[in-house]
Amino acid sequence: MTELTHLSIADAAAKLDAGEFSAAELTDAHISAVEATRDLNAFITETPDRARDMAKASDERRSKKEPRGPLDGIPLAIKDLFCTEGVLSTAGSHILDGFTPQYESTVTTNLWDAGAVMLGKLNMDEFAMGSSNETSYYGPVKSPWKRPDGKDLVPGGSSGGSAATVSARVAMGATGTDTGGSIRQPAAFVGIVGFKPTYGRCSRWGIVAFASSLDQAGPMTRTVEDAAIMLGAMASHDPKDSTSVPRDVPDYRAAVGTGIKGLKVGIPAEYVVDGMPEEIGRIWDEGRKWLEAAGAECREISLPHTKYALPAYYIIAPAEASSNLARYDGVRYGLRVDGSDLTEMYEKTRAEGFGPEVQRRVMIGTYALSAGYYDAYYLKAQKVRTRIADDFRAAFAEVDTILTPTAPNAAFAVGEVLDPIQMYLNDVFTVPASLAGLPAISVPAGLNADGLPLGLHLIGRPFDEETVLRAAAALEDAAGFDAAPQYATGD
Repeated sequence: MTELTHLSIADAAAKLDAGEFSAAELTDAHISAVEATRDLNAFITETPDRARDMAKASDERRSKKEPRGPLDGIPLAIKDLFCTEGVLSTAGSHILDGFTPQYESTVTTNLWDAGAVMLGKLNMDEFAMGSSNETSYYGPVKSPWKRPDGKDLVPGGSSGGSAATVSARVAMGATGTDTGGSIRQPAAFVGIVGFKPTYGRCSRWGIVAFASSLDQAGPMTRTVEDAAIMLGAMASHDPKDSTSVPRDVPDYRAAVGTGIKGLKVGIPAEYVVDGMPEEIGRIWDEGRKWLEAAGAECREISLPHTKYALPAYYIIAPAEASSNLARYDGVRYGLRVDGSDLTEMYEKTRAEGFGPEVQRRVMIGTYALSAGYYDAYYLKAQKVRTRIADDFRAAFAEVDTILTPTAPNAAFAVGEVLDPIQMYLNDVFTVPASLAGLPAISVPAGLNADGLPLGLHLIGRPFDEETVLRAAAALEDAAGFDAAPQYATGD
């Protein structure tokens, strides 16, 4: 049954419709894979009974010739930032111990309406704050990839559980969220596809908030076509989310494989950073050649405010986190640590409930929003954000998409990066698109000298996910990336 876990979503859906196996058989194969890979620590909560019930319902729809969705019978796993009705939802934090929502996020509702099967809830950096999945209250997730020295590697973050699960052939796809790169960077680290759509394309309702003007849900899959299928199911306008944009959802899958002849691709000079390994530059140059060979025209462009993106992000995101996380006080839900009075109860609950990285960001954000500093820090960062968005607007007057590396390095070992600033630098290539709210995708492009995945990153115009997918499919075809981690189930 292990061969079932190596199918793409597109292939599995076709074989289910052809009757080659049942949704129950496909789901049981993936449940076995979940059980066999528990030492990756990728799941916080497993839901095998629910998965089997959902698979049974899918098989019944097929047997009765009832209408079916594009993901009918496909086993997926859900980042634990999405609220799921009746299932523990923790955001990777001690402060949400025991929180079982009585409602379902809009994105997961859309997936279940499309027929998907839920394998469980995935581990993640606490409140999505991290680039390595080491800040989770439930412990770090291990990458299914290994370095030659045998050390355990991080899968990236904050969607590290999602990345590890898809890469290890445990789930056919997973939901992620991306605030400054938390879908794309982990996708690059483990050799899968990670797609952050335009801000407002997927509803944020029912997703635990980190930074409300940046958070966006997206798919993590093993192929570009699968990402298109999943995004088509996840995206929708949602009246419950004021940032959800009332636009029709295109047929993303139809855009895949339509070619890129005549497409103009920008290569920004500012994405060369100090200390970047030569192999990152080499794979970037290779990506340019692949796109040109497929018929695209690549040209140099400038995004002059790129160097200010990371410092601006680390003012804006913590400021919004400080506001959003004020609601966790031990009164209504989650952890409560008693104190002699209400104030002490607040203090003890938050001190015990939040981990060091969350506390650090809340303190930075509170400082940036405090009297006397708001104009100097938060307001100035927002003005820089506008300049960055203006740079992209000017660039997209000349080109259709922009090609960059996804991350400045390959995956590093668990416990290897202890300096918070060094950790923040992992987002240097992904943050600018997040600040501008643009769609962006990471595609696996090759391996470094240690045999670890490297990703290439495409950025598109607002709500032009189709062009991003076209270019991503061309990169995927040219790269021919078929490497699997040593830990892939069945290998």
